[in-house]
Amino acid sequence: MNKKTKLIAAGLGLVQLALLGNKAVAQEAQNLNEVVITATKNEQKQSQTGKVVTVITSEELARSSGKNLAELLNQQAGITIGGVGSNAGKDKSLFFRGAGSAYAVILIDGILVTDPSGNGGAFDLRMFAIDQIERIEILRGGQSTIYGSDAVAGVVNIITKKSGKKGNNVYGIASAGSYNSYKGTIGLSSEVDAFTYNLSYSHFKTDGISEAANPAGNTQVFDKDGLKQDALNANFSIQLDKRLSINPFVRYFYGKFDYDDDAFTDAKNTSVSKHFNGGVNAIYQLDKGKITLNYSHENTNREYISMYGGKYQGKMDLLDVFYNQNLGNKLNLLLGLDNRATTVTHFGTTTNTEPSANLFSTYASLFLHDLSVFNLEVGGRYNKHNKYGENFTYAVTPSVNITKEVKVFGTVSSAFRAPTLEMLFGQYGANLDLKPEKSTSYEAGAQFNLLNEKVNLRVVGFKRNMTDAIIYGANGYINQDKQNDKGFEIEPGVKLGVFSINGYYAYVEGKQISGTVVSDILLRRPKHTYGANIGVQATTALYVNANYKFTGERTDSDFSTYPSVNKVLDSYNLFNFYAEYALAKKRVKIFADLKNITNEKYTEIIGYNTMGFNMNAGVNFNF
Repeated sequence: MNKKTKLIAAGLGLVQLALLGNKAVAQEAQNLNEVVITATKNEQKQSQTGKVVTVITSEELARSSGKNLAELLNQQAGITIGGVGSNAGKDKSLFFRGAGSAYAVILIDGILVTDPSGNGGAFDLRMFAIDQIERIEILRGGQSTIYGSDAVAGVVNIITKKSGKKGNNVYGIASAGSYNSYKGTIGLSSEVDAFTYNLSYSHFKTDGISEAANPAGNTQVFDKDGLKQDALNANFSIQLDKRLSINPFVRYFYGKFDYDDDAFTDAKNTSVSKHFNGGVNAIYQLDKGKITLNYSHENTNREYISMYGGKYQGKMDLLDVFYNQNLGNKLNLLLGLDNRATTVTHFGTTTNTEPSANLFSTYASLFLHDLSVFNLEVGGRYNKHNKYGENFTYAVTPSVNITKEVKVFGTVSSAFRAPTLEMLFGQYGANLDLKPEKSTSYEAGAQFNLLNEKVNLRVVGFKRNMTDAIIYGANGYINQDKQNDKGFEIEPGVKLGVFSINGYYAYVEGKQISGTVVSDILLRRPKHTYGANIGVQATTALYVNANYKFTGERTDSDFSTYPSVNKVLDSYNLFNFYAEYALAKKRVKIFADLKNITNEKYTEIIGYNTMGFNMNAGVNFNF
């Protein structure tokens, strides 16, 4: 019996043992129309918006103890995470509806987070522990009117654990797995009169696998490329009176990641990332509205220790103030402004450069809801950048609830991405004359919730046209490329008694236009992805889950050669099996997670691929 067969047999044995000892119960259905989301910076029911929103609930997160944030997002329609199945320490690239990782915005508790020290500025998904998250809201499509620069393809809003109960409440998780992997989280929360807090610390360490493949005939043993990371998350809330609440937060992340030189060259390279994020959220309640202030300071330090090493520091200060007003029972007004001041430092051998940029925006939207069967959101945003000047975005989102079970919706919106400090002032190919990248998006679809929401289906088609895309040309960064993407997503779901099945199929294709050259290749982005998630609440104590994802053929370039060579990479499948058994009235849960691993880093670059399985088991407790 091979390793794979033994692991699967062990997992099935756990299921059989629990089935013999407990009685099956039905899982309560969730009323999707009552789910409150923050898609318009104001609480609203999901049935009232025409935006394409997916909510990953606290229940789903609690049943994902063996996963990380990138793996969880990779299970969603229209999202592909590069490197998701590879070494845990490998960087993760989020591709959203065919767009690159720099065209999606990550929020934590509704506040933008980024990596101002990086070339693309994209938030590093390795920086946040999944055990510190309460729920996740995913918005697809252009969202720049509400969330500003980079929200071209979508937004991911990570909502952290905050609520406290009276007394001292301790929660946590401890697990161990293959490749000498250890993971742990410990948290403490409480409520004392008008003061609540939630503190959590997470640690993860693994020896990993070698990112380089040992060439045939080579007898040298390649070292493993592991990681070590620590994350601290602290949320506080002070209710000063019945109208005013002050909510400070502090987050810190440390990560040390090993990596190799290339596909067949072992090396003891290391990157170290230190990320601090602190700030405050303040809410003042009015009789028919509220004023919200968000302030955030981010400081990221990255160092690469290798033959081509470097050291970088990025800082961003964000101030976002917005005003919500209810104009009657069916009309809401949103007015806001935000300012983003960014600085990056390149530590050179002789001199240090500290370029900076400032982006100021003001935005507004009107939200008409429940006018018979009709809902409508109309908004616009004005942006002024101290280098490139001014630009404007808009969004129009109507929806019609034809019946309680059927909703149709659509959106026409524009979005933008401001050039990064690296593009404007960097050491290689800087261009102060760069304009922002601009896009216009169209989407339309329908949502069906049938049989008291036991059966649901969402179908969405989209098209996105981008102009002034920034590329690195022969003489540096320039505005030249166009990229036109289109596709569709189908998301069915069924809940029948103890069973729940959710699936998806996503298709995307695009053209990149550079001068007179037209290419229908979207690097690293497959045309076809589909998957399914099957869960069974087998007993009052036992929950089992199986997840599958197919990633179709995609094309990549070997950038180690010049000119680079494109290669078509084979499709692949990822499987994940999870079982959870609850003890002590569900306050203690033991779990086991079995999942694929791939050397996907080099799958993307040269077509090399290895696959295996990783076993992780542990305990989740809440007292």
